[in-house]
Amino acid sequence: MNPADLGLPVDVPSTALFTDHYELTMLQAALANGTADRRSVFEVFTRRLPEGRRYGVIAGTGRVLDAVENFRFDGAVLEFLRERAVVDMRTLDWLASYRFSGDIWGYPEGEVYFPGSPVLRVEGSFAECVLLETVILSILNHDSAIAAAASRMSSAAGGRPLIEMGARRTHELAAVAASRAAYVGGFTSTSDLAAGFRYGIPTVGTSAHAFTLVHDSERDAFTAQVDSLGRGTTLLVDTYDVAEAVRTAVEIAGPELGAVRIDSGDLLLVAHRVRQQLDELGATSTKIVVTSDLDEYAIASLAAAPVDTYGVGTQLVTGSGHPTCSMVYKLVARATSADPKAALAPVAKKSSGGKTSIGGRKWAARRRDAEGVAEAEVIGVGPVPAALADDQLLTQLVKSGEVVAREPLEAARDRHRAVRASLPLSATQLSRGEAVIPTEYV
Repeated sequence: MNPADLGLPVDVPSTALFTDHYELTMLQAALANGTADRRSVFEVFTRRLPEGRRYGVIAGTGRVLDAVENFRFDGAVLEFLRERAVVDMRTLDWLASYRFSGDIWGYPEGEVYFPGSPVLRVEGSFAECVLLETVILSILNHDSAIAAAASRMSSAAGGRPLIEMGARRTHELAAVAASRAAYVGGFTSTSDLAAGFRYGIPTVGTSAHAFTLVHDSERDAFTAQVDSLGRGTTLLVDTYDVAEAVRTAVEIAGPELGAVRIDSGDLLLVAHRVRQQLDELGATSTKIVVTSDLDEYAIASLAAAPVDTYGVGTQLVTGSGHPTCSMVYKLVARATSADPKAALAPVAKKSSGGKTSIGGRKWAARRRDAEGVAEAEVIGVGPVPAALADDQLLTQLVKSGEVVAREPLEAARDRHRAVRASLPLSATQLSRGEAVIPTEYV
């Protein structure tokens, strides 16, 4: 059974209203003046990476495909638009039969990107493409921000497992998407059961301080937890006195105790003391889990500590200071008329303030050196140079309205691990810097 087939309250019957009012009023005007049917090409890209970041991570592609499939204007949605007089009746009639019938190309999920990378290309009539702008950007901006933070954290963790624990620090629906994106970026599990059910992500849990406090003593709490969950459970040891709690934990569970969790204090110092105490008590295989507002810098600072697993919440689900990727959705080419055979002409925004765009339907490739290490993101319009033909990044995701590239979440996770390993070593440095490879336009 695929849990995703069952659906959950986190799903919605239609994504059509996950859009901005002006998308529909633009549609009305385009239908009226005859430009709605012009063949168009929209691209998603970011003009710059968040300050100090060396690379971005594409996440949310699978959710975008779901959103496009579910972009339907049913009776209730159409009635809402009619009552509010958002658009006229001609437009409502057009929306009633809306089905995206175009093509979508994009960087596969888990891939990295850089300034200017055309991470998604949407092709079809102006009318059907323009409506998808908001929902596509909403998903990619959120999920890619979380995945980028997760990637930095997993790199800093140096192979140690990471638990996503941010559900209580964000919107309940965003929490499920954040768990998914974190998994793509390198996290190994989540505390959020909805994410586990919806996407098959492994779920784990320890206990809260409330469980200790509700008992008459810490010993009673530990005994109850071990009796119920077994000796392999994880006991929270920082409610009162850490050293005393560790001693009590081992007395109750024995050397088979699975793990202890530390959630406060000087984590570097406490972890060393707890490891020494566990070893002296014979619990040499008992793991140490640390939590407490961790980010990639805190995780890196614990690299020399005897920590086995990190639990991360707030900083992860808020993108570790960068909750959006600033991706935009821009028209880059359109036909000169509604004739299906009309040639595509490049178009671009020419304005001051750094908000320009580059016209034309683009391809993208990553040039590598003799050792296979990435050295440039190459973007162009027109024929792809023969030397880069095998290194192209865009893959077809939707063909004539049908999804053709849906894949397991594990595939995106494995892809990211491999792609990150192909970047220059400086990509994983936490010190501030520019994009680890340049973007070249040809």
